Amino acid sequence: MSIKRYNKLVRDRIPEIIESSGEICKTEILSDEEYLKMIDEKLDGELAEYHQDQNIEELADLTEVIHAAVITRGYALENLERVQAEKAAMRGSFQKKILLKEVRSNE
Repeated sequence: MSIKRYNKLVRDRIPEIIESSGEICKTEILSDEEYLKMIDEKLDGELAEYHQDQNIEELADLTEVIHAAVITRGYALENLERVQAEKAAMRGSFQKKILLKEVRSNE
């Protein structure tokens, strides 16, 4: 018998998927505080995976974790979208591919 240790936050159906393949998994339900810490770690991990693979699946994973972080921190997804739209209206988005090189002051 071989045992692989993970200690990582996984999607809700992962234990079911593991057990349907005939394997046995041990899980734990996290406290709110532990969950928030793991969500933050998962954000870092998913971002690193996106940097490595740069594909739509990794972007989808990153978005899923961002949504979980929003909800866990007590915000509504609608608030995220509203703040995103407000920032885009006030400061723009990233569509024009502008690289700011320097700013000179007249002082």
